[in-house]
Amino acid sequence: MLEPFVFVGILLLVGLFLAVVMIGVPWLFRPKRPNPYKQELYECGLQPHGEAWVQFKDQYYLFALAFLVFDVEAVFLFPWALVYNQVQAYALLEGVLFVLLLGAGLVYVWRKGALEWM
Repeated sequence: MLEPFVFVGILLLVGLFLAVVMIGVPWLFRPKRPNPYKQELYECGLQPHGEAWVQFKDQYYLFALAFLVFDVEAVFLFPWALVYNQVQAYALLEGVLFVLLLGAGLVYVWRKGALEWM
């Protein structure tokens, strides 16, 4: 009964073992000579200035999220387009509905102002 899952368990154990080894071995053999120069922050070759916590507009997050949603949803259209000639009428209606939902989402995001960059 559990025989098919033995392979999955062995694969999981090997994966966990390799992850621990790949993190643990470099940690064991790393040089342990800290000094102030090594502890210093590095920012593109320049001395950092100001606070590390800089506020930025949430609009960038919304723009990226909208891009991700539409990009992933557009990927779903490619398999549908490949079998377009072999599908029946209801599949065509489902595709049109999907594109209409994408369009409605685009209009919503556009009216919310998430596509305005600055």
